[in-house]
Amino acid sequence: MEVNPPKQEHLLALKVMRLTKPTLFTNIPVTCEEKDLPGDLFNQLMRDDPSTVNGAEILMLGEMLTLPQNFGNIFLGETFSSYISVHNDSNQVVKDILVKADLQTSSQRLNLSASNAAVAELKPDCCIDDVIHHEVKEIGTHILVCAVSYTTQGGEKMYFRKFFKFQVLKPLDVKTKFYNAETDEVFLEAQIQNITTSPMFMEKVSLEPSLMYNVTELNSVDQAGECVSTFGSRAYLQPMDTRQYLYCLKPKKEFAEKAGIIKGVTVIGKLDIVWKTNLGERGRLQTSQLQRMAPGYGDVRLSLEAIPDTVNLEEPFHITCKITNCSSERTMDLVLDMCNTSSIHWCGISGRQLGKLHPSSSLCLALTLLSSVQGLQSVSGLRLTDTFLKRTYEYDDIAQVCVVSSAIKVES
Repeated sequence: MEVNPPKQEHLLALKVMRLTKPTLFTNIPVTCEEKDLPGDLFNQLMRDDPSTVNGAEILMLGEMLTLPQNFGNIFLGETFSSYISVHNDSNQVVKDILVKADLQTSSQRLNLSASNAAVAELKPDCCIDDVIHHEVKEIGTHILVCAVSYTTQGGEKMYFRKFFKFQVLKPLDVKTKFYNAETDEVFLEAQIQNITTSPMFMEKVSLEPSLMYNVTELNSVDQAGECVSTFGSRAYLQPMDTRQYLYCLKPKKEFAEKAGIIKGVTVIGKLDIVWKTNLGERGRLQTSQLQRMAPGYGDVRLSLEAIPDTVNLEEPFHITCKITNCSSERTMDLVLDMCNTSSIHWCGISGRQLGKLHPSSSLCLALTLLSSVQGLQSVSGLRLTDTFLKRTYEYDDIAQVCVVSSAIKVES
């Protein structure tokens, strides 16, 4: 009969504890009406309780701090910190102690140990301490693997390890929308939702544009010469609340002149989000490069450079159009036709020659028109014909103007 030898007890003990900030003490108040039998007894006891807030005893949130009682939640973008201690529980000196801490994710294994050098010896009742930090950049299951190897006084090499499994959750839900303006400008709307169970202080939400664009944040207003956030002075985002941020991207001058390059640009930039929770724990997320569908302008693009917001009924007004040859190889010979609609009437000669337009070049054109109908009217009816290919490009609903009665004075 074969007998397995007894399992040898290890001389060292490993302890791992996550390091987190404390939380405010919560207390369930017990109160009663003064006309009840206890009278003011319960209220007086709460006022005498050192854990309650003076003057706000009936609130559950106290003014004392308590240490975390569980592992807690870990969110993407936060820094995971852990305390690792190896203690010599035996009565003999242990040599060549090596403590190694690795973090296993779904895609990689990271070494978090501060030092990979072995400790020469560890006397009885002494310990080796280490604190590890890691900025969490993946969601899903993470496993902290702590391995300890050492040599006994008898020269026997020993080894053991422990596994600590935890989940990394998603703190924010980020949705983006792109709007292409009539010019080369691009507007980005970012919707950011707090999907945690605690409020967040939004320290920074910025857009880092790609090399071809300059960005302007549209999340503040000028009040008496002071820049004030549209979200108020306190940038707190409550659980499940959503906030919308808006940015305007304009192509840099050296790229704006090259219509063919801007036409094919789909990478806009990336969002950089920084927040704080609880007692100041900092979190940071950067999105991947945001991409939009490049607008299809075709061979010829017509955009508006200037147009009034409001015009008088049956009075001429002026607009400025920009015509761009989006082709990188072919010169165009263009003819402009202006077709009247039921409300918009063009002033000038229709069918005039615009001349030759070289590849990736533009020309500006001043046009005059008037409206015979009040209300919000759509500017339509422009036609460009390329005489080389006998191809006609139609442009309707270019823009909209508000037409008011001539008795109402239009501010310039």
